[in-house]
Amino acid sequence: MTGNSGEAMVEVVDLRMRYGSLDVLNGVDFNIGRGEVVTLLGPNGAGKTTTIEILEGFRMRSDGQVMVLGIDPARGSEDWRARVGVVLQSWRDHARWTPRALLTHLGRYYEPYSTPDRTRPYDVEKLIAMVGLDDQAEQKIRTLSGGQRRRLDVAVGIIGRPELLFLDEPTAGFDPHARRDFHDLVHRLSDLDDTTILLTTHDLDEAEKLADRILILAGGRIVADGSADQLARQVTRDAQVRWTRNGEQFVHATPDPTSYVRQLLAQHDDVTDLEVRRATLEDTYIAMVQQHETGRSGEAATAFEEANR
Repeated sequence: MTGNSGEAMVEVVDLRMRYGSLDVLNGVDFNIGRGEVVTLLGPNGAGKTTTIEILEGFRMRSDGQVMVLGIDPARGSEDWRARVGVVLQSWRDHARWTPRALLTHLGRYYEPYSTPDRTRPYDVEKLIAMVGLDDQAEQKIRTLSGGQRRRLDVAVGIIGRPELLFLDEPTAGFDPHARRDFHDLVHRLSDLDDTTILLTTHDLDEAEKLADRILILAGGRIVADGSADQLARQVTRDAQVRWTRNGEQFVHATPDPTSYVRQLLAQHDDVTDLEVRRATLEDTYIAMVQQHETGRSGEAATAFEEANR
């Protein structure tokens, strides 16, 4: 399973992790191309955190090959680490600092790693505006709300203008407005700053909105890899067309909803409440995890190959 055809920022081959007699990761394979936004999904205990920590260089793997920015993270230098950004689920240090002071302080560590192609760090004032903390820039960090603190976590993770950014449950504690702002920031980082992003989230709607590709990890393996639409077609190639005529509701499943709707409207001029619905990412995710848990994960792989021929 591979990413796009461009430069590989992350390459994982047969990654394995064992704790005692327990195999947490049992042959994980995937690539991530430059500029991609990839979401890693999986049930609790599937090995998502272990995988991310190995990629970040915080945990040694049991076996397999891993390359991040062309370097084995187990041997990553300070220069390599300066190119990687990490936003953890929570971080509660520096309560007496202000966001402006903290970001200014942390930014100095990245100055020696600036290059002609990628000036480091971010300008602090621009970064504060990017994450929406203009009004809180001089507040003590301990006085920030949960959502404001999460915005600061994101700013800390990207102060060094990383080439690769790891986001662990990035919008936990965000209200809907802050979540939308964050989504805009992710698109800006990917599209304008050529930042490659790997994120984990339990918010499947967020994953569908943000990700170019979605990886589903179950039972220590990647059991699905593709866009939300590609994964949906592994579960079912049919869309549901719903409509109403004379107060009566109808539903029809079809692999070609465009043609079906065209024919329907040509035959009837009193169709109302017309809706075309494909499987959501939530439908797809639940079905794929259930297929794996019941030993039928091979069905999804076969369906994916057929859908993309």
